[in-house]
Amino acid sequence: MPRLTLSDRRHQKAATPLLAGLLGAWLATHTLSTFGDTERGPDKTLTRVSPHAQTVTTVADRLWEWAELGYLETQSSALLQNTLADAGFEISTGIGGIPTAFTATFGSGAPVIGIMGEFDALPGISQAAVPYAETVEGKPSGHACGHNLFGAGSLGAALAVKDWLEASGQPGTVRFYGTPAEEGGSGKVYLVRAGAFDDVDAALHWHPGDDNTASPSSTLANKSAKFRFSGVSSHAAAGPERGRSALDAVEAMNFMVNLLREHVPEETRIHYVITEGGIAPNVVPNFAESFYYVRHPNAGVLATLWDRVIAAAGAAALGTGTTLEYEVIHGNHSVLPNEVLARVAYDHLVALGGPQYDEADQAFAAEIAKTLPSGLYEPGSEGVIEPFAIKQSKGSTDVGDVSWNVPTVGLGTATFIPGTGLHTWQAVATGGTPLAHKGTLLAAEVLAATAIDLLRQPDLVAAAAAEFNERRGADFA
Repeated sequence: MPRLTLSDRRHQKAATPLLAGLLGAWLATHTLSTFGDTERGPDKTLTRVSPHAQTVTTVADRLWEWAELGYLETQSSALLQNTLADAGFEISTGIGGIPTAFTATFGSGAPVIGIMGEFDALPGISQAAVPYAETVEGKPSGHACGHNLFGAGSLGAALAVKDWLEASGQPGTVRFYGTPAEEGGSGKVYLVRAGAFDDVDAALHWHPGDDNTASPSSTLANKSAKFRFSGVSSHAAAGPERGRSALDAVEAMNFMVNLLREHVPEETRIHYVITEGGIAPNVVPNFAESFYYVRHPNAGVLATLWDRVIAAAGAAALGTGTTLEYEVIHGNHSVLPNEVLARVAYDHLVALGGPQYDEADQAFAAEIAKTLPSGLYEPGSEGVIEPFAIKQSKGSTDVGDVSWNVPTVGLGTATFIPGTGLHTWQAVATGGTPLAHKGTLLAAEVLAATAIDLLRQPDLVAAAAAEFNERRGADFA
């Protein structure tokens, strides 16, 4: 199968009548596995993942404690690898030339079901596992996007699917993908380029959040770069005419891009920070740098927007007498939805129901809620399942590049109380508590049940592939 990355600038296509017909025909003649495979007992505990619950929660907590940054997740990657190896998975390391990327494979033959797991943290957001803002000395990073839960939950799903393959004796393969550096590093893009997904029939993932959802959603395509301007230093008071300010160039670029905002499609998102702008006010800066993200739902539109940002940077250098160099840091495609797969995951999510808090969870949630804007959290709302609907997320993910090469489905569970934003101290704090484990185990169960349906129903895999090909379009290359 050809591999697609952001540089290919493909356009996402809406579902056509043919696609709707394929989906309707499949739904009319097929059912999901009986709920006995994912049944909850009277105490509402999850049955397929429950033998691995202690492993999942222990791994989640260890990853949370380490909070390793992208491409530096040495301990986190090793823990996941060792846990899977101990369970009988075959480990391959250094995928795509990345030391912390790996695959863990169990079984043989088709179909091949991939389950992705992330484990990188974010810089500059240290936080203890308490319901108030408190940094941890000597720990400058934190899991503000819940990737400790992401990796551990996907691990639990892979272990549960392995159990089913052993018990059923059915052919098929489950493969866990250890995918580093989602946060600004686009690790999955390099795995796609390396052909790591070439033999995969369907790829599954999930993400921690503040609600329970399994809809065929898309995301924003994203591209980022660091813009570096070089000028001439001089005394800002005694000889300003001799200087050429690199900071002026950064500010000129920012000014032009901010004017550009009025003349771009409404779905566009542009954001930046000045990462370096000089040290002393009385020295004309000879170097300055800014870091830009540009996003849009359509990769083709993003490419034209990107060219306009590059033009603004060049004009800023020209007008200030400085020189420009820029380095593209990463790029992601939007996620290509798959309604066939999403309906499978959604039905399992509905059948299982949302997380249920115990008294300790409720007490923690009440304290966290006090730190959020009034009215965002209502006790019990963590158990609500969001309606099935095609959605457009404002975020970006390197899952997008996977989804244009393999039929892909994602889901989210309420690992944080409703109203909690990602990339906040509240998310870090909650992600290190038993409250977050509830949603993590739920996600593991839904992923496992979805994977098992795919393993034992070849026509379900075929229906997902038909939708995938239809959405990509006949001219895909």
